[in-house]
Amino acid sequence: MGQVDFAYDIAADPAGLPLVVSIFADGEDVRLLLHEDVEAAGFSIRESGSMDELLAGDARALGDLVLVDCPRPDVASTAALARLDSRVAHAGGRLIVSTAVGGLEDIFGVCAESQPQILVDPTRAERVIALGRMLAELPNLRLRELSETDRLSLLRLTEQVGKIAERLDRMDRKASSGQWGQDADTDDDSAFRFESPVDSYCAPGMERQPAKAPQRQSRPALPSATLVRKIITARKLRARFLDAELFADPAWDMLLDLTAARVEHQRVSVTSLCIASGVPPTTALRWIGQMTEAGLFERVEDDCDRRRAFIRLSDKAADGMARYFAELGSDAKALV
Repeated sequence: MGQVDFAYDIAADPAGLPLVVSIFADGEDVRLLLHEDVEAAGFSIRESGSMDELLAGDARALGDLVLVDCPRPDVASTAALARLDSRVAHAGGRLIVSTAVGGLEDIFGVCAESQPQILVDPTRAERVIALGRMLAELPNLRLRELSETDRLSLLRLTEQVGKIAERLDRMDRKASSGQWGQDADTDDDSAFRFESPVDSYCAPGMERQPAKAPQRQSRPALPSATLVRKIITARKLRARFLDAELFADPAWDMLLDLTAARVEHQRVSVTSLCIASGVPPTTALRWIGQMTEAGLFERVEDDCDRRRAFIRLSDKAADGMARYFAELGSDAKALV
């Protein structure tokens, strides 16, 4: 079985040893693939065992990066993963967990502290990409080379989410300063501000009155859920006639879905949001992670079941969506 050709610049730790990896998977074929890919990256493997070995206890020392394949999590394995997630987070390591669609909710619910990379029915290429992403974040390690296509894809994802967050921040600043509705291209946020001669002049015998702080305009109401759902349906309709990948826009599709859910006071599971994104679950999870880091999505624990968690629109994102639809006005119906 051929090895994957990718490499890393590794700065040894103080002891002069490379970073180490722990692998846990019931499938021997999966363990073999992970073993080959990790060794191809030039890292040492501390251990490579089954899920039963992971369940055996928490006393064992773990690698800097822990890879777990758990397609069908049960009560025992989810409990073990919750403990593992906490240990990895406190140790400053990284965790990658692969599972099946049916196990996504359980894995997402119990793994939060270490901000793991979760893969759903991953291909070998997706595992390698996840390995590269996680290893690049570890201390004393700098990513040297990943395939140009994958590198550009990751850069594009980060850049797009950053732009969304930046636009929302700009909209929020304009709303706070009472400038909402002005030309979006006008930049009134200069770092240098000067008083005009008229403003500076104070007639004799008159005291200058302090300038009143601008009042923040109230946020427009979110659009009706019916309208948003119609827009979502119209967007999905394109896939019946044209290749869906031509119009993939997971960030926007998830924003629309969460906007409708917020109006409906409905909770959205991570599985449901992955479906709404219109892209494979593993790709959708990367987007969810990026959108959460950008402050657009929020993770909400289930009060009734701590093993479950939901995703909701942040107030920042809700404000942006409300103002976007308010700016469209009646033209929003033309999107349906």
